[in-house]
Amino acid sequence: MTRINDHYQKLQAGYLFPEIGRRVAAFQQDNPDAAVIKLGIGDVTLPLVPAIIEALHAAVDEMGSQAYGYGPENGYPFLKEAIAQHDYAARGVEIALDEIFVSDGSKQDSGNVQEIFDVGNTLCVTDPSYPVYVDTNVMAGRTGDADETGRFQGITYLPATEDNAFTPGPPNERVDLAYLCSPNNPTGAVATKENLAQWVAWARSNDAVILFDAAYDAFIQDPELPRSIFEIEGATECAIEMRSFSKRAGFTGTRCAYMTVPKAVMGRSASGEAVSLNALWSRRHSTKFNEVPYVIQKAAAAVFSPDGAAQTAEQVAYYMENARRIRGGLGDAGFAVFGGEHAPYIWMRTPGGASSWDFFDQLLERSHVVGTPGSGFGPAGEGYFRISAFNSHENVDEAIERIRKGFGS
Repeated sequence: MTRINDHYQKLQAGYLFPEIGRRVAAFQQDNPDAAVIKLGIGDVTLPLVPAIIEALHAAVDEMGSQAYGYGPENGYPFLKEAIAQHDYAARGVEIALDEIFVSDGSKQDSGNVQEIFDVGNTLCVTDPSYPVYVDTNVMAGRTGDADETGRFQGITYLPATEDNAFTPGPPNERVDLAYLCSPNNPTGAVATKENLAQWVAWARSNDAVILFDAAYDAFIQDPELPRSIFEIEGATECAIEMRSFSKRAGFTGTRCAYMTVPKAVMGRSASGEAVSLNALWSRRHSTKFNEVPYVIQKAAAAVFSPDGAAQTAEQVAYYMENARRIRGGLGDAGFAVFGGEHAPYIWMRTPGGASSWDFFDQLLERSHVVGTPGSGFGPAGEGYFRISAFNSHENVDEAIERIRKGFGS
């Protein structure tokens, strides 16, 4: 019989969001008249803006008049030039086009990038964190088994707590790979320049690599806060950055993202030779990935047009108004709430010391509202809960009122 990859057996349960879907489906089957409001998964609810739709239609018309076959695996120059100019040069960061790799999602990139690193590398994650960071490394065999708390051997967990404003600094010990996300999913915390400078200094002194997830950068409201780790001096020598059009422009169902791998970021071979991670990722990307479709890349480029930038900024502002309402409404009702100021997520302490999943069930049963259990993001998320701002103003207001009534406020 064919042998399986036994490392998958280490994973403790199904992936977080399918489990939420399973529980919600069961509840709706038992309660068909319940009008459930979903503030769980971070999926957009507003349609693509007119500038993006126009670009999609124009690109389809182009493909009807001439053949567009395989495109460049790493992305069309017209999109990479727009990225380099608007996401980097505008912030004083110089990134070359061959350092940008267009993909179909940051989720995929954050999982796939570990393939270019040796299985013996150690890693650290902030806890809680996006589940893909941990799960894909478990699948690859980079960890041992999980202990009774859910922490895997071989991973250094850095608790993100109220005491450190959910933005821990680097570990005291050396590890090879560090996953960071800012604005953070799930806590909604955003790293300061000072915090990221500590991480960059640590990585450079330890010959480590930072894998930086900036999928939610468009939600940062304070211009003094960094939107890219490359705004920190020295980061182009030790960091890889993942960015996405999913939340900033509603591409969750359209699929376009990119990863920036500066040529100065190095790893070492078994013989001790310095090797460019840019070259390794280019080889992996071109071997295992063809390209994001031409029409999608034309749509992504439209995000940087004057109309596209203005229209998508309006959508970000809409979601951030939801976040403001949730944070204020639940805070006024007596819940301890965090985040929601520079990210579309509110991180709240579960009331009465309830476990994360118990509160999930209580919230669904009493208020017919869906959120995300904090424990699904890591052991330090136990006792917390994530509420997403992706929905309509009307549904958000209704959800807040239901929660207040359901929990006696």
